[in-house]
Amino acid sequence: MTNSQYRWVIVAAGGLLGCVAIGGMFSLPVFLQPIARDTGWSVTGISSAMTIGFLAMAFTSMIWGTLSDRLGPLPVVLTGSVVLAASLGLASLATSLVGFQFVFGLMVGGATAAIFAPMMACVTGWFDTHRSLAVSLVSAGMGMAPMTMSPLAAWLVSNHDWRTSMQIVALVVAAIMIPVSLLVRRAPALEGASAPSGVAAEPEMTLAQALRSPQFIILLLTNFFCCATHSGPIIHTVSYAISCGIPIIAAVTIYSIEGLAGMGGRIAFGLLGDRFGAKRVLVFGLLAQAFGALGYVFVRDLAAFYAVAALFGFLYAGTMPLYAVLVRENFPLRMMGTVIGGTAMAGSLGMATGPLAGGLIYDTFASYAWLYIGSWIMGLGAFLIMMTFRPMMVARAAPVPA
Repeated sequence: MTNSQYRWVIVAAGGLLGCVAIGGMFSLPVFLQPIARDTGWSVTGISSAMTIGFLAMAFTSMIWGTLSDRLGPLPVVLTGSVVLAASLGLASLATSLVGFQFVFGLMVGGATAAIFAPMMACVTGWFDTHRSLAVSLVSAGMGMAPMTMSPLAAWLVSNHDWRTSMQIVALVVAAIMIPVSLLVRRAPALEGASAPSGVAAEPEMTLAQALRSPQFIILLLTNFFCCATHSGPIIHTVSYAISCGIPIIAAVTIYSIEGLAGMGGRIAFGLLGDRFGAKRVLVFGLLAQAFGALGYVFVRDLAAFYAVAALFGFLYAGTMPLYAVLVRENFPLRMMGTVIGGTAMAGSLGMATGPLAGGLIYDTFASYAWLYIGSWIMGLGAFLIMMTFRPMMVARAAPVPA
C-alpha cells in the first residue's frame, strides 16, 4: 500500500466522515424552532447547546489530536463515530433544557472534535504535492452536510416530531461513520516508511517550541476571529429566514445553497493555494468573508438570501482548509494532530460565539441585524491578524511532481 495508491481513499474517507459528523451536529439549527415549539424552551437556551458543543470541541480538539499523533487516527475517529451516534440518540430523550444542553453540547461537540483535527492531520501527512487541493477536498466533503444531512433533518422534522427525527439521524450517523472509520490509516512517513526524495525539510523544533511560536499564536488568533465571523450567520440563517416569513423547507434550501457554494469555494481556494500560496489566498479570503457576512443585513426575500448565501458560503468555506496547509508547511509532521488540534480549538471557541450571541440578539431586538454587523467587524479583525503571519524559515527541496 503506497502513498499514491491509497492517499485518495484517505481523502474520500475524511470527506465522508466529516460530512456526516458535521451534519449530525449542525442538525440543531434545523431542529431549533420545532424544539422550541414542542418544549417551550427559549431559542437562546436551545442555541446554547451549540455554544456548549463548540466549547467542548475546543477543549477536546488538542486532546484528540495528540492521541492521533500517538495512537494513529483510526482508533480516534472510530471512538468519535461511536460516541457521536450514541450522544445524538441520548439527546433526543432529554426532558429538560439543562439535560439537552449537557448531552448535545458536551457529548456531540466532543465527539465531532475527534473527526476534524485527526483527519486533517492525517491527510496532510499523506500528501507532498497537491496538498492544498487534498485538504480542500476533505473540507468539501464536510461542506456537503448542508446539502445532505440538513435537508434530511428538515424532511424528517416535517414528517415526525423532533425526537424521532434526531433518533433517525443518530442511526444514519452510526451506519455510515463506523464502517468508514475503519478505512483510515496513518501516513506512511509515520509508519517508518522512508520519505520520498525531494520532500521539504522538516522544521527542527520541540512541541513546546511550536506551541510558543509566533506562527502558531497568529494562526490561533486568526482562526478564532475567522470562525467568529461565520458562526452566527451559519447557525442563525435558517431562523433569520423564517423570521422574514420564509417557510422552513425553503429556508433550509438557503443553507443548502450556502453549502453548495462552499464546496466550490473549498476546491477553488485549494487550487489557488497550490498555485499562489496558502497564506496569500487566505488573507484575500478573510477580507472578502467579512463583507460577505455584512451582506445578510440587506436581504429579506428568498432570492436575495440565495445570492448572499452563495457568495458567503463560497468565501468562508474556501478559507477553512488553508489553516491545515499552513500548519503542515510550518510545523513537523510528527505533531500535526496536536498543532491542527490547537488551531481547531481556537476555531471552535470562535464558533461558540455565534449561537449564543445570535440568540441573545434576536431575543433582545427581535432582529438579527446586529449579529451580521458584529460578524463583519470580527472578519476585519481576522484579516488584519493574518497579515502579520511570517512563515517558518526552513530549508526546502523542490517537491517531486505527482
